[in-house]
Amino acid sequence: MASEETKITLRESELPQRWYNINPDLPAPLAPPLHPKTGKPLAPGDLAPLFPMALIMQEVSMEPYIEIPDEVMRIYRLWRPTPLYRAHRLEKHLGTPARIYYKNESFSPPGSHKPNTAVAQAYYNKQEGVKRIATETGAGQWGSALAFACCLMGLECTVYMVRASYEQKPYRRMLMESWGAACYPSPSDLTNAGRTIRAKDPDSPGSLGIAISEAVEDAATHDDTKYSLGSVLNHVLLHQTIVGLEAKEQLRLAGEEPDIIVGCVGGGSNFSGLAFPFVKDKLKGKQVDIIACEPEACPTLTRGLYRYDYGDTAQLAPVVKMYTLGHTFVPEPIHAGGLRYHGDAPQLCLLVNKGVIEARAYHQLATFEAALTFARAEGFLPAPETAHCVRAAVDEALKCKQTGQEKCILIAYSGHGFFDLAAYDKYHTGQLEDYEYPQEKIEAALKELPQVTDPTA
Repeated sequence: MASEETKITLRESELPQRWYNINPDLPAPLAPPLHPKTGKPLAPGDLAPLFPMALIMQEVSMEPYIEIPDEVMRIYRLWRPTPLYRAHRLEKHLGTPARIYYKNESFSPPGSHKPNTAVAQAYYNKQEGVKRIATETGAGQWGSALAFACCLMGLECTVYMVRASYEQKPYRRMLMESWGAACYPSPSDLTNAGRTIRAKDPDSPGSLGIAISEAVEDAATHDDTKYSLGSVLNHVLLHQTIVGLEAKEQLRLAGEEPDIIVGCVGGGSNFSGLAFPFVKDKLKGKQVDIIACEPEACPTLTRGLYRYDYGDTAQLAPVVKMYTLGHTFVPEPIHAGGLRYHGDAPQLCLLVNKGVIEARAYHQLATFEAALTFARAEGFLPAPETAHCVRAAVDEALKCKQTGQEKCILIAYSGHGFFDLAAYDKYHTGQLEDYEYPQEKIEAALKELPQVTDPTA
């Protein structure tokens, strides 16, 4: 019987001690990342100017589990384990026989799942003697998390924030600065990549691809600085699996197994962190629908191509095989700024390509409607990014209402919307509009894909 409790919690002593590595369980080998200049497969040493060696080795590891360092565990205990909520009030409001749960990652100091990898990355950089970390951020969740982690680890932090979000969400910048980070709107005048783009388009709203270019250039041109990425890479998704590992144990305590898992996808770390421990079970034959939710304004998984592409606009980052809209793609400045990336995590993309994970795209107005339905029932106000999978969960629960099926739905509740009230105000006042990216613009960006040999073709 399913538990009737509202919160299913774990003790600190029950925290997972290891991250789950999906690499050895993938249904096919990952295509190797390629050098952006030569087009040849990368060797670990090629990444050394950007990342500490410990993270490079995690990137390629085939060990099924990797131990979490003690210092990282001590910091995790500031907010972990996070609670798993049973959405009793939402179920009642919808009149559904479905049982809805949400893994609430909004309890971390920066308010999202992002510190799960930020703390780990800051730790490994510190261990290698790094003094400063450069990174990019979209909506500001990642920049806030890395600023927090660097503060605790005694590292300097420089953040290039997508200009559209920098202007929409000043409180995220203020939060980063409160933890001692320097935050700049991207494209900026601080890097060659930023100056080149501003020369072509002085009013560029920026993109994650552009901001990545600036952060990579910053790290590559300073000996005391490394680069840190908040999503996409294997080691980032690895660190986030602590979310799914906790959720599996909490659902076991509740007497449940999920029939449907939903999460929002920008680069893939939040979604994969919750889903991958359950993907392992699905690959072994367990039936569960796993749905990745993205915006219609940036439909990477649903309308992109599964091809090799640069991870950034200036072609400085490695070339990886993923679903992509093209590295020159600049999405509209929708309020779900964390979902405005042209590509996605290679591990996630492989699973979508193999049909293990389903991808769906949602319009902005529908997601905000679902977010407010959730907030008025459960009390928690989701981030606009999180609202995408809330929309999917509501839709699935309403299907259960029609069919009478008592399915168990699990939501990756990735972060709160307290710094997104301007977006909610626009929704309330009718100023928010849907935006579907024109196919001709996608096709134009896809023409710029690199001409490289795919070793897996």
